[in-house]
Amino acid sequence: MNVVVVHLDTLRRDHVGVYGNDWIKTPSLDALADESLRFTRPYPESLPTINARRSMYTGRRTWPFRGWVPQKGETFFPAGWQRMPEDQASLTEVLSAHGYDTALITDTYHMFKASMNFQRGFDVFDFIRGQARDRYRPKRTVSEEEVDRYTIPGNDGIMRDKVRQYLANVAHRRGEEDWFGPQVFTRAMEYLETARDMDGPFFLFIDSFDPHEPWDPPEPYANLYGEPTGTGEPTSPDYGSSDYLREAELQRMRALYAGKVTLTDKWFGNFMNKMADLGLLESTLLITCSDHGISLGEHGYTGKVDRAIWPELKDIVFYVHHPDGKGSGQTSDFRASFHDIAPTVLGQMGAHAPQPMDGQDLSPLLEGRGPERERPYVTLGYNNYSWAEDDDWALSIRNDGRSPRLYDLRSDPKMDRDVASGHRDVVKRMWEEYILEDAGGEPPPMY
Repeated sequence: MNVVVVHLDTLRRDHVGVYGNDWIKTPSLDALADESLRFTRPYPESLPTINARRSMYTGRRTWPFRGWVPQKGETFFPAGWQRMPEDQASLTEVLSAHGYDTALITDTYHMFKASMNFQRGFDVFDFIRGQARDRYRPKRTVSEEEVDRYTIPGNDGIMRDKVRQYLANVAHRRGEEDWFGPQVFTRAMEYLETARDMDGPFFLFIDSFDPHEPWDPPEPYANLYGEPTGTGEPTSPDYGSSDYLREAELQRMRALYAGKVTLTDKWFGNFMNKMADLGLLESTLLITCSDHGISLGEHGYTGKVDRAIWPELKDIVFYVHHPDGKGSGQTSDFRASFHDIAPTVLGQMGAHAPQPMDGQDLSPLLEGRGPERERPYVTLGYNNYSWAEDDDWALSIRNDGRSPRLYDLRSDPKMDRDVASGHRDVVKRMWEEYILEDAGGEPPPMY
């Protein structure tokens, strides 16, 4: 059995049609749901980018980020942001040892920095340069006027510098195929052409940084969901309060993000069509997911802020497409996550992990049975904040037990009303029985 994992960075669950969205076009992801087991309430094991990928590769939890030391040379370093520990086996290394040809195709620039080692176990790794802050081209070539076109007056200096670097990196673009998502899926389709004729099975990990910002999709996607405001373009959000945005700018930001989602969905669909044309869907286990969402002003924040864990940031997509049609068109409310990917792949192979994994094999769910272990609640972390959630309540709290926010999911599913002050017993129970228990008996560290 071949294995393909498609990861889409910063894709919010509420922006996908099959998950309830009725205004954004995502026909490819919607079609995949008809042939997959779709999880209705998956969650990120931890946030953000690198933390999530570590658990995808190793099947191990990265939260509560104990013993973390900031990586040298990093400009963004929330707790847990580090290379895969050398003593943790990667799924790719296990598959390689079982005779798989292994390939990584990605434009997620964090993964191929010199300080990281996410290419471990891959026979082929294709790194597409230039996303976001990737130091790929000299940014001094970009004028202030050009930066003004792709930012808004309220953007801070950090975002303006990010946009300047990005514009230098993409100065060569001419047509839609030159955008990053199209490049990633085009390279992946080229790999499929080669892999089809291999003697043995293959493992392909496609890691698309889109629909991550900057949100600068080409036409027709740029104006598909709204028109420009005339005061620059809000392609990159400040990571903090959303009060720097006028209402028209906020609406434009949401439209640009939605356009990038639809662009990504189209090229993901091209990849799926290539899989079908080559007859690979009948021999390939396909897992598709996102790592987190992003705040677009819903609770007074934009970007990805650790104290702003709400549905728009934590709700992800997760599908498993089985070559024999197991689970096809079905849904599961099991709380699946990234650390379940590695044990699921190994379970389908009948292989054993070389060391214990924290996730569990989702294969029983594909066959209509119950999970190996129930997961009545979840915990996750982002920097100095932890999150716990069960069927009735959701709790955001600092790792030192301060600043709790509690939401009654039965009456407030969008988590708009903090009721912590009136339910201190619930806060105490979830802190002790969920967060402290999963963190090993002690509070997660504050960094």
